[in-house]
Parts: sequence; C-alpha cells; structure tokens
Amino acid sequence: MGPQKLKIACAGLGRMGKRHALHFLNRTPRAELVAASTPDDNEILWAKQHLEPYGVRLYKDYDEMIKQEGLQAVVIASVTTVHAEQAIKAIEANLHVLCEKPLSTSVEVSQSVVDAAKKKSHLKVMCGFSRRFDNSYRDAFTKMDSGLIGRPSIFRSQTCDKLDPSGFFVAYAEFSGGIFVDCSIHDIDLALWFFGQDSQIKSVVSSGITAIQPELRKHKDVDNAVGIVEFYGGQIAYLFCSRMMAAGQDDATEIIGTEGKLTVNAQPMSNLVNIYESTGVRREIPAHYYGRFEQAFVNEANEFTACCLDDLKLPMKLSGAVQAVKIGCALQDSLNSGKKIYFDEVGSRIEKSQL
Repeated sequence: MGPQKLKIACAGLGRMGKRHALHFLNRTPRAELVAASTPDDNEILWAKQHLEPYGVRLYKDYDEMIKQEGLQAVVIASVTTVHAEQAIKAIEANLHVLCEKPLSTSVEVSQSVVDAAKKKSHLKVMCGFSRRFDNSYRDAFTKMDSGLIGRPSIFRSQTCDKLDPSGFFVAYAEFSGGIFVDCSIHDIDLALWFFGQDSQIKSVVSSGITAIQPELRKHKDVDNAVGIVEFYGGQIAYLFCSRMMAAGQDDATEIIGTEGKLTVNAQPMSNLVNIYESTGVRREIPAHYYGRFEQAFVNEANEFTACCLDDLKLPMKLSGAVQAVKIGCALQDSLNSGKKIYFDEVGSRIEKSQL
C-alpha cells in the first residue's frame, strides 16, 4: 500500500475551478482528485475531457458529490454567492474545506462559516488567500518579522487587472460584492498579515471612478478605486484597484517601516528576458492574475493537503477572512455613500458627525 492520499473534490469548474481541479489532479502529489461538480453543461463537457479520463467522477449536484464514499475534503471554487452555503454543508459532512475567497460578500454570512467550523475543530477549514503562499510575499514577511525594517507603519498595495473588453467584469459585478470585496480583498488580507491578524480597523474612506466601463454603475461599482484603511495602533493601509491596465497584470506592494521598507513586484515582469528594440528596452509582464500567482496556488494546494493529512496548523486564521470582508464591505459602502466610516476598538461601526 502506497502513502495515504487526500481524497478531494472540486466544487465549481469555472475560471478558477478548472485551475484548482488541475492543481489537485496533476500538481499535488499527496492528493487525489476523485470528484468534481458543476451545474453548467459547458463545464461538464470540459471536465469529461480533462478530468473524467483520470478517474474523476462528475456531478451536476454538489449535495450528491459530497456524499461520495471515501471523500475527505472539498475545494470550493463555485460562484461567490454559494461559497458559504457549500462550505457549511461540507463541514457538516465532516469534510475539510479549502474555499476560494471571499467566504461571502456579507460579513454575517462569512461569520456563519467560522461558527460552523468551530463546532468541528478536527476539520481544516481555510479561505484561500493565494498571495500568502507566494514565495516573494513570504520572503518579505520573514524579513519584516525579523525586524529588518523596524515597525511596519504604512502599507501600500495594488491589484490591477488587465483590461478585459469582453464585459466579463461588468456581468461579474452583479454578485462579486464590488471592486473592493473582489479585487482589493487580497491587498486587505496582506495588510492584516503584515500588520498582524488581530489588527483592529479604526476607519475607512474610499473613492472611485468608471473610467472605461460605465456599465458598472448599474451595479454600484467602478473600474478604478482607491481606499485608505486606518488601524488602531497607528498604522495605515493605502489600496489601489483597477480593471483597465493596458500592459497586463500589475500587482505590487510596499511595506514601509520605521527603519526601512520592502517592496514586492514593484517592477512587474514575466521572466528575466529583456527585449531590445529601436524604441528602447522592455520586459513583458503577466497577462492576468494567474500568470503572476500560479505557483502560489500550487503551493496552497500542497500545503492545505499536508495540513489535512498530517494534522498541521493552518497558516492563517479563518476569522481573518471575515475581517477582510468587513473591511472590503466598509470600503465599498464608503465608495457609494461618499462618507468616511468609523469603527470602535472592538470592531463595531460607530457614527461620527461629519462636516
């Protein structure tokens, strides 16, 4: 008998679901992808070609899939609106859960997943914030944590997607929770990681524009936005998110401390190739998010698998996913109301008179 493998299923086979399924199928040696589910006929056709020939059983019904005999875990990459519902069902079925971000676009619904997980403490339940598994971000955190830059005080981070003229993000905005909840949620999670997972939010304020996709306005969303998050203890995060980059994926972070600073991906690049032309020298950059963070997703799959099989501590608190959604929702509310939003020291919103 060979070494034990984690029998895992994939819920959802859309843009990220396909990637998660293939990671667990081909790039996670200690896992075995045994099932996948999607209600979408086109995704089923894709799975019949790419998954079923390798012994993966396909389902159109998630509830049926999680009843499969021998199943131990599920990766949830379905539409955001059912993340929490599917996570809770898996937990109640005694399955480990890796859920794509966010748990929900609602703070209360996100908390319900945390509450369900608390009742099954033997299970590993993790929200997949992929940048925590990126080698460069991990190196930056290790250096900061060693005291190299003193006390981290200012955090500046951006997630900037290449312009997609297909209208995908306009349609997606209907249920994504808005650009801060969907796009900036990674930067928010990074801020909580670098400042400390239990950092308490003091205030948020944001502003945005629809520079190139005015159709987003019907969903109370924008294609470019900036947000400022202030924490108790004297730390500030500045966030920028955009859906209209011309060159490709441009995600970068700067951590400024009292004795120095660290940057991650300040000059984005696909590789180390320089292109010398009559107009000058240039480098290409990744065309999309996955191009930048592919290895991070693979690391995530392997480390989640190890935590399940070896009963290891997960690399992040599930409650942090709720805190990230709380901040993202507050930034989205500020964007739409034009008001600065304040919180007390236990995290509850408070009203302050504004000029």
